[in-house]
Amino acid sequence: MASPKPKSTYVCGACGARHPKWAGQCTDCGAWNTLSELMEGRSRGVQRAGGYAGLTEGTTVEALEDVSPEERQRIQSGIGELDRVLGGGIVIGSVVLLGGDPGIGKSTLLLQACAALAGSHPVLYVSGEESPQQIGLRARRLGLAGDGIRLLAETCVEVILAHAAKEAPRIMVVDSIQTLFTELVQSAPGSVSQVRESAAQLVRFAKQRDTVVFLVGHVTKDGALAGPRVLEHMVDTVLYFEGEQGGPFRMVRSIKNRFGAVNELGVFAMGDHGLREVKNPSAIFLSRHDQPVPGSLVMVTREGTRPLLVEVQALVDESPLANPRRVALGLDQNRLSMLLAVLHRHGGIGMFNQDVFVNVVGGVRIAETAADLPVIMAVLSSYRDRPLPLDLAVFGEVGLSGEVRPVPNGPDRLREAVKHGVRRAVVPKGNVPKEGVEGLEIVAVRTLAEALDAVA
Repeated sequence: MASPKPKSTYVCGACGARHPKWAGQCTDCGAWNTLSELMEGRSRGVQRAGGYAGLTEGTTVEALEDVSPEERQRIQSGIGELDRVLGGGIVIGSVVLLGGDPGIGKSTLLLQACAALAGSHPVLYVSGEESPQQIGLRARRLGLAGDGIRLLAETCVEVILAHAAKEAPRIMVVDSIQTLFTELVQSAPGSVSQVRESAAQLVRFAKQRDTVVFLVGHVTKDGALAGPRVLEHMVDTVLYFEGEQGGPFRMVRSIKNRFGAVNELGVFAMGDHGLREVKNPSAIFLSRHDQPVPGSLVMVTREGTRPLLVEVQALVDESPLANPRRVALGLDQNRLSMLLAVLHRHGGIGMFNQDVFVNVVGGVRIAETAADLPVIMAVLSSYRDRPLPLDLAVFGEVGLSGEVRPVPNGPDRLREAVKHGVRRAVVPKGNVPKEGVEGLEIVAVRTLAEALDAVA
């Protein structure tokens, strides 16, 4: 019997909705020009009359209590900050997706990791964008020894997996997933179906052979990982490069991690010889002013398992516009507008005719609510033109009713602040440790009004 002809459907790259024919706009999510063709062939297994597909050999159903909770073996990459982001090392058989802007250092970081691992583990570096000569030139520029690194310039997934089965690498890097294609799908490389099917084959290979696979992913102009959203669900870990393109510092953040803490942060400095680890990131993000300046304040945030001291700067100036500007770099702009409203309602200070600019020094992006109280105090310091002490640190969440709420891991934040010369801290009442912190004066506040009085 002849096999049925593959059926063509169109999948939205934004929401995953399927459509019988191509259209300029997805009717489910409203996104434009996101539909791409997907060829659906004959499904695996035999469909029995009145039943379901046949069972695959080797598959069994197990009871949860019979499954042994063995800890997966980890490999140390030789780069401490990368191991920290991955949760303590590279897990055998895991698939890691690394995304980021062009030129930010994705290939550089992975090449450095491969050079560190090649001495003890077989490494295969697959490039779909660069030739082996270009990779060799980069390795020499970075001063890396290429001993033990095998190179393959190929974009067909079937050919890559055939070489990988022969080479039997423990570490495999694929740069990048958007350049690959599989012969099972009749669409262009980079399309939704190609990226999904190519990644599925690589994930299957990693699990069957206990091979660590690093996938480099492109990003869109909006900063999101290109390709179908299902790509992030298929892999075990999603890492994302952050940082200003012209700045010296790069941050690798864990967006998803099945084997470690989410939102963990690794800090690197970009130099002539590649990426260098920053062991003490708080020291580089803190202010080095000789004298206190208005609008500058140290806040204690937490990235994954690491407390981090960063400087938040605010500039308040009279606006010539009918609608004053609210600009936030490293923070959510909508949250800044909300905090200004809370400051007016519960602090009696309005910014109706003032432009407000807030910046987190070093290119760090702060997503947690512990930055609420420091932002308000920095804005007020600039507005009043009154500098705050250099040895003052602040953290705390501010609610709409003017209360200051505690944040997780308050004692750890206070101990980290003392290490960097902080002598006074304004924190929520619920974050004050019972035994206190040696060398630190802790001011506990319950409301925004109490916090403003503490620094008046």
